Amino acid sequence: MKTVLYILQKEFIQVFRDKALLPMILIVPVMQLLVLSYAATFEIKMVRLVAVDFDKSGVSHRIIDRFNGSPFYKLAAQTANYAEAEDLLKKDKADQIIVIPEYFSKSLTNEKRAEIQLVTNAINGSAASLMNSYALNIIMTFNKDIIVKTNPLKGRGLPVEVRPRFRYNPELDYKTYMVPGILVLLVTIIGMILTSMNIVKEKEVGTIEQLNVAPINRFHFIAGKLIPFWIIAMFDLLLGLAVARFAFSISIEGSVFLLLGVASVYLVVVLSFGLFVSTFTETMQQAMFVSYFFLVIFILLSGLFTPIESMPRWAQYLDYLNPLAYFIKINRMIMLKGSSFSDFQEQFYSLAVYAAVMLSFATFRHRKTV
Repeated sequence: MKTVLYILQKEFIQVFRDKALLPMILIVPVMQLLVLSYAATFEIKMVRLVAVDFDKSGVSHRIIDRFNGSPFYKLAAQTANYAEAEDLLKKDKADQIIVIPEYFSKSLTNEKRAEIQLVTNAINGSAASLMNSYALNIIMTFNKDIIVKTNPLKGRGLPVEVRPRFRYNPELDYKTYMVPGILVLLVTIIGMILTSMNIVKEKEVGTIEQLNVAPINRFHFIAGKLIPFWIIAMFDLLLGLAVARFAFSISIEGSVFLLLGVASVYLVVVLSFGLFVSTFTETMQQAMFVSYFFLVIFILLSGLFTPIESMPRWAQYLDYLNPLAYFIKINRMIMLKGSSFSDFQEQFYSLAVYAAVMLSFATFRHRKTV
């Protein structure tokens, strides 16, 4: 134990001597959490709409006003020339076109039905689907108002009334969903990158030879390398939770101690993975490239941005090897739902097994040569 304490002392001295490393550990995660939580969102709050009004009636003006009055829409242009509207869409100066045909109001009055056309920029499929939902919701509300106005008795009291209730995120704020996931992501990046470069840095500066001739075994060595960065990563996690509470008003609904307990096991996985990478790479550049290779895969398959259930079956099977996916799910469950251990015990046991395996790999892959 005394041997490990000496290695820990050495590691902390190295960390606090590195003036470039301290801002990376303390300031960068907070700044990234603040920026990414606002930037990483699929919400669309300003759809640029072009209205092509061939009817030019009071009814068509009311429809356009409905769109223009929505907080999600901005009327970029209004014209009676479809080619002009399509040109704006091609030049990326508009996101959606609404085409109101001629005699629209007459058809609505005489035939009790009419058609309008929506043309949406669908390069981004998910954004197009969301914009289409916004537009359909406005049009359905307009339809309901017409029914009430033209036939008050029929419009009074619909047979089925839906009253939606949103649990865990009643305001449907995307930041509430993203902040717990981004927090896990930042702790993962900091932990894996720092540990993956740690042993390699000893090789590059030549101090690894001094450690090799020191009277320590591989278990002391790995423990001394892992524990300091485990403490740093836990501190970053606590700092991120404080930012989530005071900057985004996201409190932890569940047990803080349960969250920290799961995080302590998860960080063993991440840090052991970084140390494992560091044992077979020779330069810091190699360590960085290998770490980013795995990080990109972990992030894309983690469910941070898209639900895992929406991924192909083969990708869902790969996620059994993705520790990031486990902890993001657990973190969201504890922070937003207030879940207890029994709600995610299978994921936790998977993380515990993962931690034991990666720690074993890192320990036995390190070869002490004299």
